[in-house]
Amino acid sequence: MIEEPSVTCPYCGETITVVVDATAGDQRYVEDCFVCCQPIVLSVVTDGAGQLETIETEPENA
Repeated sequence: MIEEPSVTCPYCGETITVVVDATAGDQRYVEDCFVCCQPIVLSVVTDGAGQLETIETEPENA
């Protein structure tokens, strides 16, 4: 299931929408902020049924 959760950029503090394929299971990947272009590490946790449970952000350059 493709979901579009909103997350807060750890650099500029803006709320952005990201696209997540929850059927792919737990994931960790980098996506650039659409506002400030800084790399954000997204940690996605799903349940066994392919539903998004949590998504956390952290700066890649920390």
